[in-house]
Amino acid sequence: MTENEGNGGVRRGNGWRGAGWGAACVLFLLPVIGELVTDEMNWGAEDFIIFGAMLAAAGGAFELAVRMSASTAYRVGVGVALATSFILVWMNLAVGIIGSEDNPANLMYAGVLAIGIVGALIARFRPHGMARALVATAIAQALVGLIALVAGWGFVLILTAGFVALWLLSAWLFRKAGREQTSARTAS
Repeated sequence: MTENEGNGGVRRGNGWRGAGWGAACVLFLLPVIGELVTDEMNWGAEDFIIFGAMLAAAGGAFELAVRMSASTAYRVGVGVALATSFILVWMNLAVGIIGSEDNPANLMYAGVLAIGIVGALIARFRPHGMARALVATAIAQALVGLIALVAGWGFVLILTAGFVALWLLSAWLFRKAGREQTSARTAS
């Protein structure tokens, strides 16, 4: 039996999976190399563990998304949302977005991610619901930036705009995937 015969002709994996996990390994090796070539980098074991866990979680979530939908728009939407989440968490842990990483105001970004996660669960990862969840996430991101600006905690306008744009890009991709899905159903 070939790889595609046992699952109705649907191919479960391809070169992109290997490339994705390979890229995660390369990303993990970058701080290792940084530790070896410069004294500026000062990571402890806990930093590597957290970074590795974040990479594994993002990769695992993307693996699930690939299995849930064959739509390129859906998969890219998941990729953008995961990359945005990863960058948001990493920046917050590394240096903080509002002041330093020790500033408790940075905990508001956990709320941004919680809105996206809860929204995705409520939508049961369906494209139209995911689009709405990511628009809500973009609004939450914008509100956090506005609160930080009004409270005088720092100038985060450009960074906030970048994150909002990424959340909205992901929402648009999910909306596109939903339209493709609806068109396919009505054509059947």
